[in-house]
Amino acid sequence: QVQLVESGGGSVQAGGSLRLSCVASRFTFINHCMAWFRQAPGKEREGVVGSYYGGGNKYYADAVRGRFTVSQDNAKNTVYLQMNSLTPEDTAMYYCAAVFSRDCGIFTWDNARKYHSWGQGTQVTVSS
Repeated sequence: QVQLVESGGGSVQAGGSLRLSCVASRFTFINHCMAWFRQAPGKEREGVVGSYYGGGNKYYADAVRGRFTVSQDNAKNTVYLQMNSLTPEDTAMYYCAAVFSRDCGIFTWDNARKYHSWGQGTQVTVSS
């Protein structure tokens, strides 16, 4: 019933920017806690940003703080990830994830195990 669809990935030069979008169907973002994860080939999935309680609480991984910004348009049921000053280390498949608000406190925001819904992913490639 819950569907998440990411878009906005692509290939950019180092120092460039991309904006990823995650559109939800069959549920409302304000009743869920959202996050972006990324996974590079051969590496573990890692949390990038979290946006909880309709965007009231936001979390950033140290590696992206100051460069990435998460935002929500609750009327459009869309979560955005603005990525600036991209580096080759940001190259990965980026996934949108969601968990029902009642379960937001289970594990930390960057623990992939807490999220019950995932998008298909959108590829981000940053060249030097």
